Formats: sequence, C-alpha cells, structure tokens
Amino acid sequence: MRARIYQPAKTAMQSGTAKAKGWVLEFAPASARSVDPLMGWTSSDDMDAQVRLRFETRDAAEAYANARGIEFDVVGPHVRQPNIRAGGYGENFATHRKGVWTH
Repeated sequence: MRARIYQPAKTAMQSGTAKAKGWVLEFAPASARSVDPLMGWTSSDDMDAQVRLRFETRDAAEAYANARGIEFDVVGPHVRQPNIRAGGYGENFATHRKGVWTH
C-alpha cells in the first residue's frame, strides 16, 4: 500500500489560501477502474482509493504513515510568488493622480 502526502492547492473558487494550509495523506489506487456495462459508470473495488486523511502538519502525516507501516512519497507544495503592487488597489482611486486613469 503506497500513499502520497501533499499540501493541496487552493480551489478555483478561492482568492485566499484559507483551506489550503493542511496536509493530505492519500492512497494510490491499487487496481485500475473498470466501466460498468449497463450504466457506463466507472468503478473500482479498491476502497483505500476513497480515503483522504487530513493533518495539520507534514510531520503529523509522516508520523501516522510510519506508525502504520505505510510507504509514502512526499510532494512539496508549489509556493506562489505574491503579486504586490506598489500602491495596491487603492492607487486606482488616488486623488493625487496627475493624469486621467482609464482602462
């Protein structure tokens, strides 16, 4: 049983990083998915693929996997560079502007 420990990215509906601070332990699928001939749904008999465990820290996730003998790979987070403008959003409405601001 192999698992992956990673820090999830923010969803497309988020502008901040509120729910993307924890770490997730997710099991790799042990068998391929199959297509149901009647309904056309994809299914699998691997129940571990449905399990996603959330942890506050990376160390807690690694300690859990080590305590239960689970082999794991750690995928580091992709850190995004902050986009900070000199004046910020309020600069669009500044009263000391020399020229007319337009799109």
